[in-house]
Amino acid sequence: MYRFLLTPRWWGINVFVLLAIPFCIFMGSWQLSRFEGRVHDSRAATRQAASDQQEAARPLDSMLPVDKATSGRRVTASGHYGAQLLVPGRQLDDRNGFYVLTLLRTGSGKALPVVRGWLPGRADAAKAPAPPTGEVTVTGALQASETPGDDGVSAQGGLPAGQTSVISAASLVNLVPYRLYDAWVTLDKADPGMKAVPATAPDGTGLDLKAFQNLGYTGEWFVFAGFVVFMWFRLLRREAEAVRDAALGLVPEESEPVAAAGG
Repeated sequence: MYRFLLTPRWWGINVFVLLAIPFCIFMGSWQLSRFEGRVHDSRAATRQAASDQQEAARPLDSMLPVDKATSGRRVTASGHYGAQLLVPGRQLDDRNGFYVLTLLRTGSGKALPVVRGWLPGRADAAKAPAPPTGEVTVTGALQASETPGDDGVSAQGGLPAGQTSVISAASLVNLVPYRLYDAWVTLDKADPGMKAVPATAPDGTGLDLKAFQNLGYTGEWFVFAGFVVFMWFRLLRREAEAVRDAALGLVPEESEPVAAAGG
């Protein structure tokens, strides 16, 4: 009954199935491994964030450049505050507001962007407290330069003077007359009148939409594998039934053409 499996048509079907199923399983497993990797990174980042709050702050230069291992670590730097900018469109505790970003001019000749705190409402320079004068030492969480499209980071342009939408050396270099560190710091304790801005997890370590997309793709690939198996069995069953019916003489005959009316 199953001799039809040796026909060229079924050889092609079988080869396709034998290739498609392992491919779907491989792709599903790969997507699952990517999701599990993000889960692991997220847990590691959470543990790191908790330990960062307990460890002593280290000198800024010893923690550069910023990567997954150093992002969120506590650093310290000394210098004099200089230019101040506002970063509008930032949320904290589900409220809209803005960051107060002040450039700390260090002894290295470079300036370090420091988020001194957050204020609610629309960005208004009159609301932002003036930075302390004289030499200061800041302590806070080290953060990588932002890029437009990051969580909470707008790509908005055409902002008023004294404002920036992105905290990065690439965007600030056109706004301030300093050489800049390719990093920034958010203070452990905000300056008076403002709320401290919590550190964010390194890019690619959180359980964001991309992570759950990987999980969704995992399910899709495994469903594809199951669908291939289902269709193979369905075709096999229909072909076997057709062969059996032909052996029993149950193949329906083609209907004869209807005689023309009045013939």
